Amino acid sequence: MVNYDPRSWAVHKDSEHPFDRHAEPIDNGSERPDPSRYTSKEFFDREWEKVFTKTWLLAGPSSDLQEAGDWFKFDIGPESFIVVRLNDGSLAAHYNVCPHRGSQLVTTEMGSQDSFTCPFHSWQFGLDGSNIKVTDEETFRPEVLCHGTDLSTIRADEAAGLVFICMSDEAPPLKEYLAPILSLIETYEIDKMHVVQHRRSDWAANWKGGIDAFYESYHLHAIHPQTMGVIDDRTHIDLYERGFSRQFVPMAQPNSHFSDQEGINPGIAMLLKDAGVDPDSFEGTAQESRAAVALAKRKRAKEMGLDYDRFSDAQLTDSTIFGLFPNAQIGCHPEAVFLHRFKPYEDDPEKFTYDTTIMYRHVDAPGYGAPGWMGLGDEVDLTGATRPEIAHTGLGEPPGMGEVLDQDSDLLPSVQKGARSRGFRGPLWCEQEARLRHFHVELDRWLES
Repeated sequence: MVNYDPRSWAVHKDSEHPFDRHAEPIDNGSERPDPSRYTSKEFFDREWEKVFTKTWLLAGPSSDLQEAGDWFKFDIGPESFIVVRLNDGSLAAHYNVCPHRGSQLVTTEMGSQDSFTCPFHSWQFGLDGSNIKVTDEETFRPEVLCHGTDLSTIRADEAAGLVFICMSDEAPPLKEYLAPILSLIETYEIDKMHVVQHRRSDWAANWKGGIDAFYESYHLHAIHPQTMGVIDDRTHIDLYERGFSRQFVPMAQPNSHFSDQEGINPGIAMLLKDAGVDPDSFEGTAQESRAAVALAKRKRAKEMGLDYDRFSDAQLTDSTIFGLFPNAQIGCHPEAVFLHRFKPYEDDPEKFTYDTTIMYRHVDAPGYGAPGWMGLGDEVDLTGATRPEIAHTGLGEPPGMGEVLDQDSDLLPSVQKGARSRGFRGPLWCEQEARLRHFHVELDRWLES
């Protein structure tokens, strides 16, 4: 008998806005999964073959592929792909491997060109993967070249300003796959945003440990005490088909564990100021600051000619987080979104790469800027004129992703070590962790299919 419904604790539970509408409840049971899913190489290999090679994977933002010939490299597990914009505006994705001897075609992160040339023997390929030139073709027997000289190509598509790839021909079309949440994400108009920060960090934990940590706010009071005054853990959780989920994490009001529920603490003062409210003259309490932020944002947006009417109040204040099965999360705000990807290592179940991208919608107007919670320095170009380079830190190096994310990276290796203990018999998830159970149930469904 469930005695806690995460939907009933939502601070916007009485909202009539269609975006805030509760999803139909899904009961994922109460099973305790075997902890070997976090450590077993056999389990890890099955995940790759039965999940990652069969589903749509978030490869990057559409803004990185604006013109014909623009491409980026997408690495995950043992594979590497080239994702490119074609001359007709569509997308293509190719295995980053020459059919001649297996050399990778590109080793840098992104670029723009009209063809790809293998660095080993100068075979050349068009943007669509077709072979343009075989060096010294006359020295090959025709029967050899008949085996195929084009790149190996997979499916690529885009939706809501995001690019996805799929290694399987059997998966449904992308928009059908994303249908449970696509219309909700589209309200943020990510296609009008651009990358202002992109960082990767290698963490000593299973990739699902990363998913677990980011899919709940139950841990905020313990691991991130500095957020207590400004981020609430009274969240609204929605579960959808195919392992997708949504969670509203209220901002501009204190955590339920915070001692002072009325005073305007420095964190709330910062969010009020970001929205255009003078915190020194604000006469409300901390319980009223969230509504004041929403009201101020609506007023400012109207003055700037921005359409905020489509947003609910919760969208204007909260971090609205979507879980995209199998390995991505998107934290959405009208001004910016955070793309989080948890990418398994090539052959080690106890390591993963955390990839985080901040995308920002630039508006050249007085009073509009990057909110303080984004943690962007004055040196960051917010106009979209330059695409920042990707910073990648290895295992054991400080991630440098900000205080909160660095705390997560410090903790997860300890959690991973605990998962190997004989004394740990599997996670016991509460209803505040409903998204975790939903994800793992969907993962097991794929593994058993």
